[in-house]
Amino acid sequence: MHAPTSSRPATRKSRKAFWLKQLHMWHWMSSAVSLIGLLLFAITGFTLNHAADIEGTPVVTQQSAQLPPALLTRLKAAVPDAEKAPLPADIAAWVEQSFPVKASADAEWSADEVYLPAPRPGGDAWVVIDLATGEASSEVTGRGWISYLNDLHKGRNSGGEWSLFIDIFAFACLVFAITGLFLLQLHSAKRRSTWPLVGLGLAIPAVIAIIFIH
Repeated sequence: MHAPTSSRPATRKSRKAFWLKQLHMWHWMSSAVSLIGLLLFAITGFTLNHAADIEGTPVVTQQSAQLPPALLTRLKAAVPDAEKAPLPADIAAWVEQSFPVKASADAEWSADEVYLPAPRPGGDAWVVIDLATGEASSEVTGRGWISYLNDLHKGRNSGGEWSLFIDIFAFACLVFAITGLFLLQLHSAKRRSTWPLVGLGLAIPAVIAIIFIH
């Protein structure tokens, strides 16, 4: 008569053990995937918050080269009607071989020259090609490793691959946070400070935002 009643606690314990196992597995897996990214974004969060106090010294490098006559003829023939358009593939390949830039952005075309912006994390760059002479010049500005990492934090001029990494990293952090929240729930009965601490983590930024940010 009492067998069904006695089996219920065992069923609950079994179910709790199952969810604990699943949550711990997903929690440690997501933390492992996001660990290095969390360190990077935590450090660069600090450096961005103090960007005015941690200024790098820009290093500017200038170069020049001569576009081969055949490519110059090709470039003149490729002048588009629009003010902005990508360079022809062979011209872009020559630019990347001649200068330390990526020629993937749209160039700005005028009657006299072609201006190619080539922004990058931690710096900037551009290439100008004279349509009359084929003379090409470039300027590359680097602002150091801190600026480079800060721009990775913001996803500035870092390309589609880095953008995809940020999406995957953000999802891993979301799994890490949600599984952590459920683990807190499962262990909160034995740890009375759990929810006050969680509430404090919500209250501090909320109070600062309401009172001090206008």
